[in-house]
Amino acid sequence: MKVSISMYSLNSTIQKEGWGIKEFLDFAKESNVDGVELLDIYWDNEDEEIDWAYDYVKKQNLVVSAYDITNDFVKDSERERQQEVQKVIDSVFTAKKLGTNVVRVFCGDLKEGYTYEDGKDWIIDGLKEAAKVAEKEQVYLAIENHGLLAGRSEQVQEIIKSVDSHYVRSTFDTGNFLLVHESPTEAFKRLKQDIVHVHFKDFRTKAEGEDIKGFKSLEGVELIGVVPGDGQVDLDEIVSGLKENQYDGWLSIEYEGKDDAKESNLEAVRRLRQLLQ
Repeated sequence: MKVSISMYSLNSTIQKEGWGIKEFLDFAKESNVDGVELLDIYWDNEDEEIDWAYDYVKKQNLVVSAYDITNDFVKDSERERQQEVQKVIDSVFTAKKLGTNVVRVFCGDLKEGYTYEDGKDWIIDGLKEAAKVAEKEQVYLAIENHGLLAGRSEQVQEIIKSVDSHYVRSTFDTGNFLLVHESPTEAFKRLKQDIVHVHFKDFRTKAEGEDIKGFKSLEGVELIGVVPGDGQVDLDEIVSGLKENQYDGWLSIEYEGKDDAKESNLEAVRRLRQLLQ
């Protein structure tokens, strides 16, 4: 297994210090990782930057582990949903230009008046259409268990089975299952055959009276992002399970805590390397 770091893992530093892709890649080079995960939200001008970004990644002796997009198939109109499909299709070609065969995709966001059942067919139809291109280009569309609409393992599994494409699989986010009150280890048992990409993440429950804003779960519990190993995810068991399953893909750190992101990511890399030994 190879160790990567997501650019989103440094989001607080990016916002605070005005980092761009170059500064992130400079940091990654010094972080003892094998690859980097890039996101669509950080381009200033994708067409102008993409070739430079690919060359700079190589210059830092790294590779792009995955390319992440922020799509949402749960939209009111057919026109809007088609725009989201096109976003996924376009990302397949961006990923290839960056030298990766993994695109992290979302299903859709929880919105007032919509349930998973309401949006399920839109998600499946959108991924089926995008998968036609992904199959031709041999690029995986890896569904992250993200958000509160389709964040449970049985929902992700149902979508993958319904789309029925070898190139629609799972980005297994170790922490996000806690937001929908599911055990990450139980979720792993259900999705382990579908995993092509892993987000290495951890959360803890916010303490009573603690003056810090966390992420609200489906039942309103606040969770705080922490360095992997300091929270409620049994990362040892998940890494052991990945080894047993002969997973040879990427483990990509995605820190979402409030402490210094640079220090927290360096510690996360150290811990993950230790787990993999």
